[in-house]
Amino acid sequence: MPLWLKATGKWGSIFAIFALVITLLKQIIAFIGFLTFAIKILVVLAFVALFVGVALLVFKTWKGSQSQKS
Repeated sequence: MPLWLKATGKWGSIFAIFALVITLLKQIIAFIGFLTFAIKILVVLAFVALFVGVALLVFKTWKGSQSQKS
């Protein structure tokens, strides 16, 4: 086997592994981005639910005080 073919095979394998590592890191970064987006959506939904719950409690109390006056 010629020397240049051995060197090409070795360097090709190293570059292939390097490309796979870069691809893996890109996928991990994309997954972390997706997770942070999902957590942000959950936090926003929790605050909306909290505001709706407080609004319902205020409305219920207001309706109760209106019925006691009558």
